[in-house]
Amino acid sequence: MSLANVLAEDRRLIVLRALDESGFAANETVLKTVIESFGHHPTRDLVRADLVYMAEHGLIRLEKLEAASGQLWIAHLKTEGQEVAQGRVHPGIARREPS
Repeated sequence: MSLANVLAEDRRLIVLRALDESGFAANETVLKTVIESFGHHPTRDLVRADLVYMAEHGLIRLEKLEAASGQLWIAHLKTEGQEVAQGRVHPGIARREPS
């Protein structure tokens, strides 16, 4: 497994856990800040790529709002994503360590 894959899987788990703990929705800017607080340094495009991956796998639903500065993406946690955030194994998402 490559370092890029390990980092992507970890970022995705961070996003799912953040959504699970914060009312099940957050915008991409907030999620980028949360990811950075765990030692990652993603670009907005990388965060969006992770969000697209999770949406394609049925873990989140994406809402894209038009703003003066461009689009703002909002991720909404789906039941399947909540299950992964809480420990269910899913390809492309890091496995949650026991607390």
